[in-house]
Amino acid sequence: MTIAWKEEVAKRKQDLLADLFDLLKIESVREDNKATADAPVGPGPKEALEFFLKLAERDGFETKMVDNMAGHVAYGEGDQTLGILGHVDVVPVDNFWKTNPFKPEIIDGKLYARGASDDKGPTMAAYYALKIIKELDLPVEKAVRFIVGTDEESNWECMTRYFASEPKPDFGFSPDADFPIINGEKGMYSTKLVFDETTDQLVSFQAGQRENMVPGEATAVIRYEGDQLKELADSFNAQENIELSVRQQGENSYVLTLIGKASHAMDPAKGYNAATYLAKFLMLLDDAFNNDSFIRLLGGVLHEDFYGQALNIAYTDDVMGVLTVNPGVVATENREMSIALNLRIPKGKPYSELDVAFKELSETYGFRIEAAQKGNKVPHYVSGDDPLVKVLLDVYSRQTGEEAHEKSIGGGTYGRLLDRGVAYGALFPHSEDTMHQANEFIDVDDLMAATAIYCEAIYELIKPGSEV
Repeated sequence: MTIAWKEEVAKRKQDLLADLFDLLKIESVREDNKATADAPVGPGPKEALEFFLKLAERDGFETKMVDNMAGHVAYGEGDQTLGILGHVDVVPVDNFWKTNPFKPEIIDGKLYARGASDDKGPTMAAYYALKIIKELDLPVEKAVRFIVGTDEESNWECMTRYFASEPKPDFGFSPDADFPIINGEKGMYSTKLVFDETTDQLVSFQAGQRENMVPGEATAVIRYEGDQLKELADSFNAQENIELSVRQQGENSYVLTLIGKASHAMDPAKGYNAATYLAKFLMLLDDAFNNDSFIRLLGGVLHEDFYGQALNIAYTDDVMGVLTVNPGVVATENREMSIALNLRIPKGKPYSELDVAFKELSETYGFRIEAAQKGNKVPHYVSGDDPLVKVLLDVYSRQTGEEAHEKSIGGGTYGRLLDRGVAYGALFPHSEDTMHQANEFIDVDDLMAATAIYCEAIYELIKPGSEV
């Protein structure tokens, strides 16, 4: 049976975009301060989940909500179950958007909105692929569970709740990364370094919104005597090609604001970490700042230590690549300064070695270590010889005419929740990755191409005679 998948997608392009626009308008950022028993991670993520499930009910699917945190769309029957796992929550936004992040716009063929590429756009593409298979009434012999979460960008509590009562699919994919496939995902290790003593000249230091984002802005309030602060800032800007501003707010009191570039923590070298740059500048001011352990660690050791050499934890795996380090959130609370680190760990690096390394570092820099965050995850890898991987790569090659190969990343997707789970699209090798950044977008033509790939891939995995 030959099906013109691209033509089927083209027939539904406007409907897909209309549904996606409505989903993108929902501000589904986790808000713990607004969380309730009815909306465990805040009202926005719950609203987005409800919208998605109602969309599926409109189209004749059976749906189920679990604890207002996750849900699924059910289709087909069989001895095996294909899982498709997406999410409708998004990371916070900053002030550097050129458009309204929750008012989607198509400009020069690109759809701009928070969640356009991570992960509302790809999730909608995969949903429409399943919808097309249903509308064509194609024969299938496996069940499908399209599982949607609301807390992927934080601690994955949604999936913990979901799988506490629902069975795991036998195999599947998450449309939340890159083509041709992601069959290896680094582990995640987070830790928080807390300093209870810092120089009196540092009043506060704030940077970052989430550990899994490179901070795009940092602000420090300092006490400083002298008339060279503005001159030093100008020199620093010229030397580092960065944007640091100085504002006096009282006698010998100044607010320093540094603008960097936010990016995804899985590849921190793509961003400009505003926190570490600002700490580096403070080290230039005088001995009080330069000798402060918090500032020296942040601005000296952690600045551009993307791969952990300065921390003595550098490691590389032949398949998964290098360990990465991101100082994601820096905060001041009750005169204590803290640095939350997010590390992406290739297979083969014991987490116990990281525990020891940070314990030794604490003895030098005088911080205490808060327990590793519950979001820690071990590396995940599905062999390139697995039939699931082979089918998905074959489909990608047929539709694009490009060579398909296995790949590992530092990001984490719901694919790792399944023993035989991978990530599959929706970004192409030629796509610009704007996940977790200001002005996030997805190319509309790429979105339609991804939908066609998902159509064929899903059907190849659940059609009669398919052996996966």
